[in-house]
Amino acid sequence: MPGIVSVKSPPDAPPLRITVSGETPTQRRPSSPSPSTSRIKKPTKPSPEKTQLDESALSNPDLGPFLLKLARDTIASGDGPNKALDYALRATCSFEKSVENGEVGLDLVMSLHVVAAIYCSLGRFEEAVEVLERAVKVPEVGKGVDHALAAFSGFMQMGDTCSMLGLLDRSVGCYQEGLRIQMEALGDSDPRVAETCRYLAEAHVQAMQFDEAENLCKKTLEIHRVHSPPASLEEAADRRLMALIYEAKGDYEAALEHLVLASMAMIANQQDNEVAAVDVSIGNIYMALSRFDEAVFSFQKALTVYKSSKGDNHPAVASVFVRLADLYFKTGKLRESRSYCENALRIYGKPVPGTTSEEIANGMTEIAAIYELFNEPEEALKLLQKALKLLEDKPGQHNTIAGIEARIGVMFYMIGRYEDAYSSFESSVQKLRASGERKSAFFGVVLNQMGLACVQLFKIDEAAELFEEARGILEKESGPDHQDTLGVYSNLAATYDALGRVEDAIEILEYVLKLREEKLGTANPDFDDEKKRLVELLKEAGKLRNKKAKSLENLIDPNSKRTKKEASKKWSAFGFRS
Repeated sequence: MPGIVSVKSPPDAPPLRITVSGETPTQRRPSSPSPSTSRIKKPTKPSPEKTQLDESALSNPDLGPFLLKLARDTIASGDGPNKALDYALRATCSFEKSVENGEVGLDLVMSLHVVAAIYCSLGRFEEAVEVLERAVKVPEVGKGVDHALAAFSGFMQMGDTCSMLGLLDRSVGCYQEGLRIQMEALGDSDPRVAETCRYLAEAHVQAMQFDEAENLCKKTLEIHRVHSPPASLEEAADRRLMALIYEAKGDYEAALEHLVLASMAMIANQQDNEVAAVDVSIGNIYMALSRFDEAVFSFQKALTVYKSSKGDNHPAVASVFVRLADLYFKTGKLRESRSYCENALRIYGKPVPGTTSEEIANGMTEIAAIYELFNEPEEALKLLQKALKLLEDKPGQHNTIAGIEARIGVMFYMIGRYEDAYSSFESSVQKLRASGERKSAFFGVVLNQMGLACVQLFKIDEAAELFEEARGILEKESGPDHQDTLGVYSNLAATYDALGRVEDAIEILEYVLKLREEKLGTANPDFDDEKKRLVELLKEAGKLRNKKAKSLENLIDPNSKRTKKEASKKWSAFGFRS
């Protein structure tokens, strides 16, 4: 399953992050030690007079701004973050002295933000969060706009840093607090509030919280309608994000409408490459609607633009090849599908300068999904492992890595390597729990898959716990009559049967059959399996099935035949479903 990619804010939007160059200073090789020990100087303790001098220097009101300027100049000159960090920390000490003397602490806030940004550039994200926690406590929001915006900036920077650590729930909470403070200071309809709303909406999309993202994106559109001209780039960005949200929710017609309007705005602003990107999204929607000819046309339009503007070997070209490969597989043109996969892999195998590891990993993950459709799990596994290796040292990729590990677990399961499957699922689940994804439907599906691996390893008690947790999540996120939830019900019933908990298994299967009868009908091919399983359990328990208006036999068309299903959906020895 391809990862969700957020829509970027327009280039002229005010930045919400502080970024610092991550270059490390070139270290000089130490000189060889002298054979004579007489030249070695003994360390000397600082004298009390020097300590007092340092304390008095920190109290100098001009020292803090001077050191902070030195820190910024050091960063700009490329001398490296360590030296800049030293200046910034000393500036912070100076500003803290000023605050103790009763001066306004906004300079201290600014200095703490710079320190946190440098920590991030060094990969020391936990220390950056601690610094930002101090920073947001300094401003007094009630003292005016300056204090409020200082607090807003701190919460947004802390949200970015938590996101780099994979703490999505905490990240979203920081953004929400920042938005609340900004709205109180600037009002609900300020254009800067619109940018923050879209930023927070993108974070909700990453966390798969689509209803919250939709509400924020609607507010962003309303503000931009007032403050921006018709068909503006800001409106186009809003509509692309709204289309992404509707696509994730399965409302493809609404998504298509927003994408067409976004494309018109991009054309009016002569943004050819952005128009091509929208064309790819439109092609995806057409493909979801089974309007394959229109999808091909959209993809080919984008491909022509990318080849002329970026070159034949650009990763953007490869991404369109992947979409075409997926489309041709769905239309039964397997030779063309495989050819496009190979062309995309050729580009990813020899990336042009400027190609990011994330682009290559995302492309390989999508191609792996197509090889899985070709029933070639070994090839898919190789690509997923390459993608994982590309991302393993990248900050802010915790959830993407967890998703790839879950996919690797599925591949291992398909080829019968259940121990490896269990290990991959376990690693994925740990990352998803830490990042706050434990409330999402995707997390429930991963728990179900891990439970199936436990069954194959005869860890039945652990499998039952995983299925129970998956049931609780999917009932809330997807509903009791969703296919994923029904599959977990069946797996849990089979697990209870294997553990000798026949009464619990009967109760679950009766509930599942009731749902199918009332919500989905009895024509579903899984219905016969569940009915037979229930009858067997009732015979074991010496009971008859509870009857209401009609008997089960009368609810089934005696002339109906079971439809053919995918092999992966069949019952195993215990009656488990993948």
